[in-house]
Amino acid sequence: MYVTHDRALTAAAHDTAAVVAELRDRTEIIDALHRFGLGQDLKDKDLFASSFAADAELDFRPAAAKWGAKPPLMSGRDTIVTTILGMFTGRVDTTHQVTNPRISIDGDTARLTALVEAQHLLVADPAKHALLKNPYDVDLVRDGDRWVIRHLRIDNTWFTGDPTAIFG
Repeated sequence: MYVTHDRALTAAAHDTAAVVAELRDRTEIIDALHRFGLGQDLKDKDLFASSFAADAELDFRPAAAKWGAKPPLMSGRDTIVTTILGMFTGRVDTTHQVTNPRISIDGDTARLTALVEAQHLLVADPAKHALLKNPYDVDLVRDGDRWVIRHLRIDNTWFTGDPTAIFG
């Protein structure tokens, strides 16, 4: 599942322009995942939507299967944004922390793996919460000067608390 190259950069060190271009791409790729997390945390529809391609897919089924939930595969940016923010806004406060990003770039496509710790607290009952440590496997595409998520698969390594804080 993880991108495991033994080096971060593929551009030759003596090719300054290529190194700068690759560093820009890598920053924009990670930023797509940061927009995904922060967009949820702030309930910011535009920021959250900016992380996805129009034909994006979000697959939370592998993570949810760990506690017996069966959410659908979400397809399309508008469906993803409406579904996620609709579930959380006014009901669940979230915080997302992204660590261990690893990136593989192939032209105008990329793959990102990362660990994301996601805290979900019910607004009406903050004692009811779920803390998740999730490996993310992300396929991205170039969209002008930025990168957007085409497919996001979320698995779960461990969780504490009550996952119904996420789904109700």
